[in-house]
Amino acid sequence: MESTQERTAEQQLPYNVFARTCPSRGTLEHVTGRWGGLTLSALYEGSLRFNELRRRVDGVSEKMLSQTLHALERDGLVHRDAQPTNPPRVDYELTPLGRGVAERLMSLIQFVEGQMDDVLTARRHYDETRGAL
Repeated sequence: MESTQERTAEQQLPYNVFARTCPSRGTLEHVTGRWGGLTLSALYEGSLRFNELRRRVDGVSEKMLSQTLHALERDGLVHRDAQPTNPPRVDYELTPLGRGVAERLMSLIQFVEGQMDDVLTARRHYDETRGAL
C-alpha cells in the first residue's frame, strides 16, 4: 500500500509517466519501442547516415526508421544534419540528451545480453513444463 509520503512525492513530480495524459509517456514509448531503442543504441557509437543506420539496425524498414528518427528528433534526442550537396548528405547523431538516454539503454542492453544463457534456460524450462507455443 502506498504511503502518504510516497503520494506526496509523486504529486510533486512535474511529470508522471503513469498518468495517462503525461507527455513523458510518448517519449518513453519512442525510447523503449523496438526501433527507437535500437536506433539510439546504434547512434551511441557515433554519427551515421540513414543507410548506414538502416544496415546497423538489422530488420528495420526504411519507413519505420524514418518515422523513428522523426520522433526521436522531435523529442530532442537525435540531431539531423542535412548538408546541401549533390546528392544530399544527411547524418544523424545523438544530442547530449539523447546520449544520456542511450548510455542508460546500453547498460540495459549489456545486462540483457549478459543474462541470455539464463533467459534461454528459463524459456526452455517454461516450454517443457507448459508446452511450447
